Amino acid sequence: MSLKHDALVVVADGRKALFLRNHGDTGQIDLRTASHREREDRMDREIKTGPAGRSGRPSGTGGFQDRMEEPDFHQQEEDRFARDLAEKVNAMALRGDFEQLVIVAPARTMGELRPLWHKEVASRLAGEHVKEMTDRPVADIEALLAGDAAPPSGGG
Repeated sequence: MSLKHDALVVVADGRKALFLRNHGDTGQIDLRTASHREREDRMDREIKTGPAGRSGRPSGTGGFQDRMEEPDFHQQEEDRFARDLAEKVNAMALRGDFEQLVIVAPARTMGELRPLWHKEVASRLAGEHVKEMTDRPVADIEALLAGDAAPPSGGG
């Protein structure tokens, strides 16, 4: 992939987002961290609002279901984080903070982001990589963007 100088690369998942800038040019990718965000992974008891409720729907056995299935609060938090990230990137695009953008995120996060992109983001989007990379070294992200297989990280 050919990245312009100062292109923005956002590497994200449902709890962390890295904002990287290319300090290289189209011939050599040199990513450096511009900023990052991380969501605190709270305990269940800190994000639950109360016990699961009752369902008025009949269950498959002819009776009524006693309790509704409890929602996945952690997934809701991750989805909210992705929506907040989309708002931030949209605002950056509208301010003209980047000319070229690449997103690297796992499928679930990418699915939350895509429908929320402003047309200014969509017009500057140079690439997407559906992959979990937030805990990988920058060298692995550079290798992914350069089209090389990301080498396995050793010990860190």
